[in-house]
Amino acid sequence: MIKFGTDGWRAEIARDFTFENLSYAALGSANYLLNKKNDNLVVIGYDTRFLSEDFAIETAKIMAEKGIKVIISKEISTTPQVSYFTKIHNADLGIVITASHNPPKYSGFKVKANFGGPSNPEEIAAIEKEVNAVEDSKSSVLLKNIDHYVDSGMINFLDFKDEFYEYVKKQIDIESIKKSNLKILYDPMFGAGIQNISYVLDNVDTIHDFHSTNFGNVDHPEPIAECLDELIGIVKSSNYDYAFATDGDADRIGAIDNEGNFVDSHRIFMILLKYLYEVKGLKGKVAKTVSLTTMVNKYCEKNNIEIIETPVGFKYIAKLMVDEDILIGGEESGGLSTKLHIPERDGIFNALLLLEVMVKRGMSLKELSDELDSEFAVHRYKRKDLKVTEEIKTRIMNACANSPKDLNGHNVIKIDTKDGFKFFVDGGWLLIRASGTEPLLRIYSEASSLEMVDKLIDAGLNLNWLNNKYK
Repeated sequence: MIKFGTDGWRAEIARDFTFENLSYAALGSANYLLNKKNDNLVVIGYDTRFLSEDFAIETAKIMAEKGIKVIISKEISTTPQVSYFTKIHNADLGIVITASHNPPKYSGFKVKANFGGPSNPEEIAAIEKEVNAVEDSKSSVLLKNIDHYVDSGMINFLDFKDEFYEYVKKQIDIESIKKSNLKILYDPMFGAGIQNISYVLDNVDTIHDFHSTNFGNVDHPEPIAECLDELIGIVKSSNYDYAFATDGDADRIGAIDNEGNFVDSHRIFMILLKYLYEVKGLKGKVAKTVSLTTMVNKYCEKNNIEIIETPVGFKYIAKLMVDEDILIGGEESGGLSTKLHIPERDGIFNALLLLEVMVKRGMSLKELSDELDSEFAVHRYKRKDLKVTEEIKTRIMNACANSPKDLNGHNVIKIDTKDGFKFFVDGGWLLIRASGTEPLLRIYSEASSLEMVDKLIDAGLNLNWLNNKYK
């Protein structure tokens, strides 16, 4: 059975992500739209992975054959670009052929809602139901040549980049960034962000900025510290003021300061929140996932800002950004959005906004980061991902359900089960949850020192009596 995760379906190319299974996903999505009896339109984009363009065109042809009009990107496109075009063209659905940060052997079928962000859980479930019905019946359609659908007006190829970045330039003070003469380095990690930054800034150096279906020397395009050794090394040896990376579909950001320190997404969120609220004077509620730093809670309490906490997954944040007046919303994995943008994660947009903060406040990224320690005391964070069997995953989650009272000498004072199990101790917390898209168990921790973070993570591992190979 094709299983949808947080915002779509991901699987290994050729093993499970085949043209046959893709046709089930596309047909099921088409049936979902046809059941709504709208004058349907779908926007489709694709990333740099093997066969992504072919998978996208196949999806477009299936939609067109079912009577649904399609706008498809002329070339590789980021997820935020697909979401943006889905919104401005009032399309019923956006589809991105991408596996985001997964290794290159994976592909994916991401679904975007008509408001320009991730589809909500109810829509994802409804689409998955139609997909499984098609899969069970082995339904298929006879497709014509792509030229037939283009000539008939059912499929329209568009350039996404020019229009998208003209919009971005209206949201970010690009001229001030240019005048600052900051030395900037960008790593798209061979993902969909390749050859994008020049549409906005012409003085940015890049690495891994060309099409490579196997991501070259990048194991998997995830903008986290352990995947950015090369970028960090260049910053340290070449005196860059700022560097950033985006993931496989360019909706998440990783940032490096001028000393080569990785600035995690918790700090990026806080730096942007402070700037929007204190400098730009913008108001609104704040939305965060359960895995994001408690600095947000402290700041909102101090400034009497309403905060909404959700399970992990930007789809929950996006729904709030549509239904509520949200100033900023995001999660710990580098995905966030603000009221300056569509309700979608966007690594390049947020990297530019971070640059604007640096220029407007006259501070380096390191100074902005250090300011957080001065204001909120030290907060340090780590996440550990474990590839585990279903048996081990079940055992460790059952151990969590037994409500341990002590974590490596730290008394548990509260447990939150909004998503997985979040154990609060004096000076920190530990979160254990199963990934919704991969065969992984995720262990997160934040505390007043890295030593305490490591102790909490070790306590999480020992809940299941895991042997050393998982440590």
